[in-house]
Amino acid sequence: MNKFVLLLAALLLGGCASGPRIDTSHPSRNHDSRIQYVVLHYTSADLERSLHLLTVGEVSSHYLIGAQPPTIYRLVDDSRRAWHAGDSEWQGRTWLNATSIGIELVNPGYRDTPEGRLWYPYDEGQIEALIELLKDVVKRNQIPPQNVIGHSDIAPLRKLDPGPLFPWKRLAEAGFGRWPDEQRVARLRPRFEQALPSITWFQQQLEKVGYAVPQNGELDVATRRAVAAFQLHYRPSRFDGQPDAETAALLGALVP
Repeated sequence: MNKFVLLLAALLLGGCASGPRIDTSHPSRNHDSRIQYVVLHYTSADLERSLHLLTVGEVSSHYLIGAQPPTIYRLVDDSRRAWHAGDSEWQGRTWLNATSIGIELVNPGYRDTPEGRLWYPYDEGQIEALIELLKDVVKRNQIPPQNVIGHSDIAPLRKLDPGPLFPWKRLAEAGFGRWPDEQRVARLRPRFEQALPSITWFQQQLEKVGYAVPQNGELDVATRRAVAAFQLHYRPSRFDGQPDAETAALLGALVP
């Protein structure tokens, strides 16, 4: 084989190794981030077990926040898909693993006692660390700040986390998530106490917020669970899944 053939072969192999030449001089302005949501969870376990489950188990999340001391662990790069959401839906999007960042907070969740279910509070430093992390994640991934939601929001038939002691109002005051105007809630509540809206109205309002809920006018199991998930987020003192005047006022204030 002569030198010319060897040189040509080397050039061809070099071209294949480096990939095709791509012209990048015409970037489109019609795009946004693939990541649309941040989903918050509690781990139902201590730090050691949480790290084990999220790194060598069958589930994962992008971040884990310990409590004492508050420590942020990056477990999966933002550009990769983590297995934290499971069967889920929000704003009509399904299987949110593909479009979300998962953040787990080390927290036991709850324990059942003869006196009832007891929920574990969150550590103050842990919540402060979460807010700082959200500032970075939301900005870096261009996520709409209102799209910070809970596992119970996207999977109301299966999940309760991050639970009734999670400070959603505080997060909203920090600029993440949504919270209804309290004065508007107070104005609307007397009207709904006089005449409660139909189940169809509740289903329509819940869907506008983002919940996956049937639109059949019936207070079925899926509708009750969606109502309970909304209450868990916005009225954690009672999340029994029963449509009532206060829940209607919260929905009416959140979705004018």
